[in-house]
Amino acid sequence: MEEGKHEVKEEVDKAKKLSGFEFWRRTLNSAKYVVAPMVDASELAWRMLSRKYGAQLCYTPMFHSSVFVRDPNYRKEAMQTCPDDRPLIVQFCANDPDTFLKAAQYVEDICDAVDLNLGCPQTIAKRGHYGAFLEDEWDLLKKMVALCHQKLKVPITCKIRVFESKEKTVMYAQMLEQAGCQLLTVHGRTKEQKGRFTGLADWDIIKLVRESVSIPVFANGNIQYLPDVERCIGQTGVQGVMSAEGNLHNPALFTGESPPIWKMAEDYLELAEKYPCPLSYARGHMFKMLHHSLNVHPDVRDIIAVGKTLECFRLATLKLKERCLADAEKYKENPDLFPSELPFPYWICQPYVRPNPYIEDKEKKTVKRPLEEKLQSPEFAGLSKNKVKKLLRNPMKKLGRNSEENYEKCVNCPNIRGRKCSYMMCKNCCKEKTFRETLDCKGHRIVLHTKNSSKAAFDQKKREMEEKKAENGPNKMTTCTGNMCQHKEMDCTQRLCSDSEDKLGAVNSENRLGAMNSEDTMKTVDSSDRNCGSGDITLTCGDITETDDTSFKEGMS
Repeated sequence: MEEGKHEVKEEVDKAKKLSGFEFWRRTLNSAKYVVAPMVDASELAWRMLSRKYGAQLCYTPMFHSSVFVRDPNYRKEAMQTCPDDRPLIVQFCANDPDTFLKAAQYVEDICDAVDLNLGCPQTIAKRGHYGAFLEDEWDLLKKMVALCHQKLKVPITCKIRVFESKEKTVMYAQMLEQAGCQLLTVHGRTKEQKGRFTGLADWDIIKLVRESVSIPVFANGNIQYLPDVERCIGQTGVQGVMSAEGNLHNPALFTGESPPIWKMAEDYLELAEKYPCPLSYARGHMFKMLHHSLNVHPDVRDIIAVGKTLECFRLATLKLKERCLADAEKYKENPDLFPSELPFPYWICQPYVRPNPYIEDKEKKTVKRPLEEKLQSPEFAGLSKNKVKKLLRNPMKKLGRNSEENYEKCVNCPNIRGRKCSYMMCKNCCKEKTFRETLDCKGHRIVLHTKNSSKAAFDQKKREMEEKKAENGPNKMTTCTGNMCQHKEMDCTQRLCSDSEDKLGAVNSENRLGAMNSEDTMKTVDSSDRNCGSGDITLTCGDITETDDTSFKEGMS
């Protein structure tokens, strides 16, 4: 009796599952602007930023199916979403049908489709035997796609790269369609086209695929501006266009706008605070969005590189914003002061174009990196780059391990403790303790207490500046709408950064002496004003107030 009910339920679920163009129209709302799956980059905060600026469909980062199945902590940390994060497609890499199905079943109730990654060309995919390195194992791919098509509540989709042969690419796409694929994304490059040798995507092959299958097709490659999207759709006939690198450098790509870099950075940091993600993800996004400006202001790059909290990134953004507004005013008066090969001034969001690897720059001199010089030293003869890096970081490190070596245990559980853990615990126990008591652990790189202290110091400085503004009165201030006046002694953002660092150092000293109560610190942070990462920011320094965020447009006119 129970088996009969189960079979009826499966038939009902299968009847409800949409396919092909009906799935694209009704479930995906005929999505045309698509954010690509990007490892360590298309996390929830970034997806919400992209949706805010015109994206109609987003993919999660690629998840490793076998790790997703066996590790509940990985599932919890990796798969994050919210009610506004729809429509959403979850992507997995896999090389085993049963494992792929189990991983997909964990997410089928919180997404609109499951995607199989058949396009990753990286070396790690080659070692793990997944991604584009499965493109010649058609029997295995048929089994994986067919099994998920039969068992899942949601449709199965695929993302592929092309072959050198157009005919083989078309046969490849048709095979996936016959196996049960309901939507196909075609990246118009081969798996050999990556890194310096990325080159241009072939839209002609994408057009052939679109004409050869009866399911919706998305195109991927060569998308840097909104006109590229319309041109690609017109040339290939695809239903939608997916963007990866273009979206990372300009999240507002699908709106047709090229906003100032600090505006995008502020919006992202606000969302990253609302939807927390690993700090490395946020750092990577900052480097991408601010790429061109960091070449002009390398000291700001250093602030981001060593920053341990989102507040450090906010301070770097404020510093960069002030300089960019000042340069925008100079650009308005004399554009020749900023010679560049970029289509827009450096303070505007715009794509990064890789240099042609086959054209040598005779003026550019090759400079050896310190690591390459070390590798030539007899002291490190026979060691790999990774081992040399480890020795440079820790000269006392023993690279060879004895199989009989005794490891110290965590004080709370039988697991091996972290060697540098401040509390002699394994990572999981340390995370529970630090989150519960708001502490730092240098060994596991947990900076909860530092983050809260930095936030409190930043907000305190902001309040002091607002009080000073109120004391000076309107008659003693000059309003600069876009024109960044130069202070006689030092600029406002420098004082903000230095004062925050001083306060942070004082807080950390008090913590080491045991004089700070962590609960009081949390209350201070919770009661502080958190709205410092978006909108217009008013800075007052002496007789200077900057309230307008739009002078970059005047600088371009």
